[in-house]
Amino acid sequence: MFEKKTDIFKKKDRAAWMEIRDLLKKEGIRGMSAGHYLQESVMAGGCGAKLDPRDFGSGGKVDREVYFIRVREKDQERVQEILRRNGLAAGIEEDLMTDAALKKRHSYI
Repeated sequence: MFEKKTDIFKKKDRAAWMEIRDLLKKEGIRGMSAGHYLQESVMAGGCGAKLDPRDFGSGGKVDREVYFIRVREKDQERVQEILRRNGLAAGIEEDLMTDAALKKRHSYI
């Protein structure tokens, strides 16, 4: 009933999360956990309504959710094979909680 699970996906990518989640459901993977959470706290607005001022730009509300999928450890190899067979790649972004100013920058020089 209570089996140890391992993360196979943890990213800010809703489309990939939905595709992988739906594929694993279709393939009959049981005991999978899939969900999302807000990675950062909301800055208080001036009126105290807890509205995030970054959501009122020209692009509308920004998706800041972190999406995750966990599978039972005994199913991990089977899940990886299912993903490989369907040309999908799951992964974990390690620096999701790191402040943007501290994230490792890629140099293209």
